[in-house]
Amino acid sequence: MGNFIKTQNMFTSGEVAPEFYARDDINGLSRMENMDVLSGGGLRRRPGLTHVADLLSCARLIPFSVSENENYVLALGSGRIWIYSGSTRVASLESPWDMDKIPSVQYTQRFGTMIFVHPDVAPKILRRTDTGFELSDFTFARNDADMSMHIPFIRFDDSKDIEITVTTSERGNNYAKFTTNADFWSAEYVGNRMHMMGKQWIVAEYISPTEVIAYVNGTYTLPDEPVKDWSESAFSNARGWPISIVFHQDRLIFGGSRSYPAGIWMSRVGLHNNFDIGTGLDDEAIFITLLSQQRQHICTIVSSDNLQILTSVGEWAISNKPLTPSSVNIKQHTSVGSFAGRYLPTQSIEGTTVFISNNLCDIRELSLDELSENYNATDLCTFSKHLMTSPIDMAYNDNTHQLFVVMENGDMAVLNQNTSMGINAWGTYKTYGDFKSVAVMDGITYVVVSRSGKYSLECFDSAAMRDINTYDFAFYAAALPLRTSSHNASRVRIRQIRARVIDTKSIYINGTRVTLPNEIYTDDSPGFSGDVSVNVLGTLRNGGAPIWTIHGNEPQPATILSVCVSGWYSV
Repeated sequence: MGNFIKTQNMFTSGEVAPEFYARDDINGLSRMENMDVLSGGGLRRRPGLTHVADLLSCARLIPFSVSENENYVLALGSGRIWIYSGSTRVASLESPWDMDKIPSVQYTQRFGTMIFVHPDVAPKILRRTDTGFELSDFTFARNDADMSMHIPFIRFDDSKDIEITVTTSERGNNYAKFTTNADFWSAEYVGNRMHMMGKQWIVAEYISPTEVIAYVNGTYTLPDEPVKDWSESAFSNARGWPISIVFHQDRLIFGGSRSYPAGIWMSRVGLHNNFDIGTGLDDEAIFITLLSQQRQHICTIVSSDNLQILTSVGEWAISNKPLTPSSVNIKQHTSVGSFAGRYLPTQSIEGTTVFISNNLCDIRELSLDELSENYNATDLCTFSKHLMTSPIDMAYNDNTHQLFVVMENGDMAVLNQNTSMGINAWGTYKTYGDFKSVAVMDGITYVVVSRSGKYSLECFDSAAMRDINTYDFAFYAAALPLRTSSHNASRVRIRQIRARVIDTKSIYINGTRVTLPNEIYTDDSPGFSGDVSVNVLGTLRNGGAPIWTIHGNEPQPATILSVCVSGWYSV
């Protein structure tokens, strides 16, 4: 048995999984709950939550910044959009998304306009107007000369063998009956546009799986034989709508659709509702398909230095600057894959794109190499995968250098990251109830919390010592098992545990409430700064147990700079 003194003054690895307990190069903890890692490496009790507003149902949060001084938080509830400015609800709009659809809604913003897409719902536009807010349909540009629309057209794989016989209709000269050689039509095709015989047709009436009535603006000439060369609008009720959306190089870009998940449609430069590919001029619309040995399902697209395309099986990028129809340099860089079951919003962190992988166990950081030629997808939670339990939402606060990941079980994994200081520390936030969604607006982290069947919009507040001024929450930190001289200790006898604290009013060390000098505080007093200790003349016979724990549950500040343990051990 030998003497030891073990001091830990850096907790920069946060909570790590048990398989890493035997490593000597990790400044981690076996448990970190409701605590943050400071820039200097110490630990601090997390901020409390402040009540913002009551919600009528569960909701998903989306930040909406109109200008530098005009910021809002959108709460997407079942069939509604509630818009908040601070704690004031400034608008309540009807929406087409129920709770089943809300997880797959994606969005992009340009100035005071936000466009939403969902594979089963036509795109919608949210605008900040002079009188308030309005939610309207996204409309494609129209050619007034012949009433055609600058909408993308495509021939879907399941229609390759379909031929259309065109005959006259008793409804008028500009109507025709379309008869297919196999079952093809459905009632959802009514209102859909077809491109054939050099014209755009609109389906007016569904008759049967092989017959519809369509009309065209003007007259037409009956073809002598069935039409084989035709296409239909890429987006419709029958075929579905865009999966993802982004603005990039002054183009509006749709990534994937329900029936064509590998397609990418880019608008004309500066004309964001015009998708006519024209003759291939530099500023005209672009359409491409991701081709590889694996079937590509686009999950989301991101505008960064390059146009990043995240699919279910890999990460692609288009690097052209400017992006033109004649120069599309597209390349698959990595093969991690993103989750396609719901939209998990990517986050921009220090010039990288952070996304959740297809297996829901990895948080990846997509970044260019030193030559800015190839992307790497670095795992940000290598040491802490046990905290990833089915993520459902994610947001990053640039002011606090924290990545918040809401889990399906109601907890929230939090990454305290500061690359320049070598901090990459995961921990867990818990509250009375369940976290449901998270968003960051103007440096403030907002959450939706479910408590006792009710939902509320709340935000983290460094001045709050409780959650919504009602619920206390416990903080907890536990050391890794003792290793000394590169050996695992099998039995440990602890003589003393000493912690250096700042502005701390109350903590428990190994279950014992320490006596802080001059422990007479008011709510406004800063607390004690200095060393506190507890003598623990006991033996740990489980070599895998933490050699110290620090916790507290009182609504008071607590900051731990270092912990020093002395005693005896055997291997």
